[in-house]
Amino acid sequence: MTAVCDGCKRVRCICRTRSAALAAAAAVGVLLLAGCTDGKAAEPFKDAPRSGKDNGAPADLIRMPDGFSNAASKCDGPNRVYVLYHGDAPYGAIEVVPDDPRCT
Repeated sequence: MTAVCDGCKRVRCICRTRSAALAAAAAVGVLLLAGCTDGKAAEPFKDAPRSGKDNGAPADLIRMPDGFSNAASKCDGPNRVYVLYHGDAPYGAIEVVPDDPRCT
């Protein structure tokens, strides 16, 4: 028994146009899945432009239990800066302690 494809009017089960459409859809699906990353932590320096000054000193990290925001702090001149980060959430927090004695 042979099947006639509606759009091609040829004796086949699958027309070439349908095959091409399925292949294109599969390629788009692969590209979409390949575009997924580990989140904003894997995107270095994409949050703001950088100046020529680089404070590359290590930060003091405060790791909290799961479900709570982690924190990091470091000195920026005489000020201590605290930053909270929670996974890929679109929020965070920053706090500055001016003239912190640990930063002199």
